[in-house]
Amino acid sequence: MLIWFVILYLLLSVGIGIYASTRVHNSRDFVVAGRNLPLPIVTATVFATWFGAETVLGISATFVKEGLGGVVADPFGASMCLVIAGLFFAPLLYRMNLLTIGDYYRARYNPSVELIMTICIMISYLGWVSAQVTALGLVFNMVSGGTISQQAGMVIGISIVLGYTMFGGMWSVALLDFVQMTVIMAGMLLIAILVSDDAGGVSNVVSHAQAAGKLQLFPSGGYEVWIPFIGAALTMMLGSIPQQDVFQRMTSAKNEKTAVRGTVLGGVLYFGFAFVPMFLAYSATLIDPKMFSEMIETDSQMVLPNLILYHTPLVAQVFFFGALLSAIMSTASATLLAPSVMFTENILKHFALQHMSDKQMLRTMRIIVLTFGCIVLGFALNSNASIFKMVENAYKITLVGAFVPLAFGLYWKRANTQGALVSIVMGLVSWLVMEKFYGGGIWPPQLVGLLMSLTGMLAGSLLPNMMRRSHHSHT
Repeated sequence: MLIWFVILYLLLSVGIGIYASTRVHNSRDFVVAGRNLPLPIVTATVFATWFGAETVLGISATFVKEGLGGVVADPFGASMCLVIAGLFFAPLLYRMNLLTIGDYYRARYNPSVELIMTICIMISYLGWVSAQVTALGLVFNMVSGGTISQQAGMVIGISIVLGYTMFGGMWSVALLDFVQMTVIMAGMLLIAILVSDDAGGVSNVVSHAQAAGKLQLFPSGGYEVWIPFIGAALTMMLGSIPQQDVFQRMTSAKNEKTAVRGTVLGGVLYFGFAFVPMFLAYSATLIDPKMFSEMIETDSQMVLPNLILYHTPLVAQVFFFGALLSAIMSTASATLLAPSVMFTENILKHFALQHMSDKQMLRTMRIIVLTFGCIVLGFALNSNASIFKMVENAYKITLVGAFVPLAFGLYWKRANTQGALVSIVMGLVSWLVMEKFYGGGIWPPQLVGLLMSLTGMLAGSLLPNMMRRSHHSHT
């Protein structure tokens, strides 16, 4: 029965996506929905992009094992990222009227910075989209009772998402996100009500988690525990600001005020709702301690889906897997569209096919979406990392390479191209060296990369001027 409900839901989603594609007349419609989106849709699309497989399966599994301290990157860092992006980045970037975040690096610095940043940001999407594809495989495998293998599920899942993303672009992503947000919220709340009864009520679950020390957010100890904690928090808080998907949502709004409010509201909603899967997964350990304690040790990502399959009625199962598929598909479509658009706009258009007409550009974007989808599928089929780790690792490269040039370019008049290039090189090189040789130390490699990137920006922008001045004063 369950699989038929899921198929029906997927068909409905594809239908909405195809309807949305009728609104795509040019590349601007495809990328930023013609900059026409009202506040509810901007909020929904920000929320739904962030609320993906890692929120439902990854965060909940990590919380059950490590408590709040283990999930400081997401949802704490991730929702703060949206609030910071909305308040401090959305107004300035919206006014610049650009198609991609890569355009910003070209406008503020030069084409070399644009090229390096575009490549870094595109690479960062591989892990994120792969996590969604892996989760789609997992869901199809579960709802079909094992008839569909996980690999086959991945192929089916990505084919559906590719279908509506290729044709409808940002319009279909935004409209579907609105529908999917509604399903996610309703589904999660309904299940929380059902499950909390079995676990002896909300207060029982909370006090049990409190007694087990799961609600302690800040680490206890000296700098050796605080430095990794800060590194984890900053990875998503700052590393996901220079991302095309966040940029696309801010700039698709119909005006600047909507861009700011929609991003901040999406972040606040995300923070609130990310606690529902954590609550559900922890409840599972009270409802069936034996079964779930074994599962936490072997494959903690399966705690929540198994709780739903074996301890709730069909209605709840339909809602849960509907909500989970919504969460995954909305994130997957956003994360497929973003790098594909950047590749077309910032690499092909400027370095290969300078004289593309708008129609050719739209067709090229669709081909690139398809190509990127196939690369991601290959990556996901061959990766062994957990969903949470895939997503957390995705932001390290943008944290060490792209954040400082973006923030300083907007807020520091003296930031220049030389500063940006030195910042990018120092950030990326120090991060890679640390990952290779000191990965298990106190200092997280990405935190060292961020500090070196900062140093590079200051040194590269200021030193040449100082040297010129001292040269003049001597002559």
